[in-house]
Amino acid sequence: MANETKTATKKKWTSQEKNECIWGWAFILPTMIGLIVLNIYPIFKTIWESFFKTGDFGRGNIFVGLANYQKILGDATTWQALVNTFKYAIIEVPFSIAIALVLAVFLNRKMVGRAAYRTIFFLPMVAAPAAIAMVWRWLYNSEFGLLNHMLGAKINWISNPSIAVYAVAVIGVWSILGYNMVLFLAGLQDIPRDYYEASSIDGANGIYQFFHITIPLLSPTIFFVAITRVIGGLQVFDLIFMVMDKNNPALYKTQSLVYLFYQESFVNNNKGVGSAIVVFLLVIIMVITLLENKAQKYVYYN
Repeated sequence: MANETKTATKKKWTSQEKNECIWGWAFILPTMIGLIVLNIYPIFKTIWESFFKTGDFGRGNIFVGLANYQKILGDATTWQALVNTFKYAIIEVPFSIAIALVLAVFLNRKMVGRAAYRTIFFLPMVAAPAAIAMVWRWLYNSEFGLLNHMLGAKINWISNPSIAVYAVAVIGVWSILGYNMVLFLAGLQDIPRDYYEASSIDGANGIYQFFHITIPLLSPTIFFVAITRVIGGLQVFDLIFMVMDKNNPALYKTQSLVYLFYQESFVNNNKGVGSAIVVFLLVIIMVITLLENKAQKYVYYN
């Protein structure tokens, strides 16, 4: 009787359900394979290699334990690169979020040429990084750059160790504004207009509505953008690589942890140390992301 009951309760799949299951797996398998091959496997492979002194072409690896971590943690270059990375992120993240939020609020209103303005602000996102670097290197040129010409000064924007990292961060702010703005525009579409209309009847102005309606209701999107931008800011590489020359005197005060990983792995051919740098950065990003999530929950429940 028990076996008959179990058999009776088993649901037979119809041909349509079988087809849906097969096609469902067929559609998600390429993505799953891509994630495993391009994301998950490299993570574990990088952690594994951080404990080895890697040989040529991945052969002849020698297990060295925590020696690679001791090397990077005892090297002043690593800590300087970490400071440089934080300097870049401290400038790029808050400014890109604040400016993009203000732009999104203005471009969310009915105005002439709104679509054109949105396109113009988003254009840096589709521009080639190499082209962006070339244009900004010309703008920052100390001899005939446009910025120095407009200011009537001769400032070494990208060769002065004191300001080079901030100059590169300005490029990062400019290039990511469009992406952040689109995310904020999407979040603003979900805020009912009734709140603004009711507050306008009560005499609230635009500034009051921005701080007491827009920001609170847009906080989930703001936290999402903040988390993604912190991760992106801590992983900066392409701007520094293309703007700063190898012989630039400000490179030591500008190179990020990812740039240092590139130098160790592909220039010095020491992939074990490079892997240790990546794991070190991964731990930092995980800690910061965890703190941001805690802050988000604290804001929501308080």
